[in-house]
Amino acid sequence: MTDVVDSDELLRRIQRARACAREELRTLRSRSEDLGRTDPDAAREAHVRGLAYEAVLDVLDEIVAPGHHAEPA
Repeated sequence: MTDVVDSDELLRRIQRARACAREELRTLRSRSEDLGRTDPDAAREAHVRGLAYEAVLDVLDEIVAPGHHAEPA
């Protein structure tokens, strides 16, 4: 990636990434719940993948709004 981008374009890209991560997290949480009774291994995999997207979302949120990220209890 050699293109130089301004701060507005960078913010737009981060916001798109946040939206994508949020949607994927929703999908994986739903999949985990749906598979919970019928396929525990697949449900666990969806849950773990969801945790990864949750971490990505937390980092992107912190980049956009520093200090607004709530620390886990």
